[in-house]
Amino acid sequence: MDIQVGNIIKLKKQHPCGNYEWEVLRVGADFRLKCMGCGHQIMVPRKSVEKNIKGIR
Repeated sequence: MDIQVGNIIKLKKQHPCGNYEWEVLRVGADFRLKCMGCGHQIMVPRKSVEKNIKGIR
C-alpha cells in the first residue's frame, strides 16, 4: 500500500474522541499519525496500520 506523508487515512476503529481520520506525519517501520479530531499524535507499527486501514483520502 502506498501511503505518503500528508495523506489522510481512515481506520476501521475510531479514536476515543469519535473520529476515524488520521493525518500521516511520518512513514517508515512505524507511522506517526495525528488525529484529525483532537490533534493527538501516536506512533503505530506499519503492520498494524496496513491491517486496519479502510481508505486513503
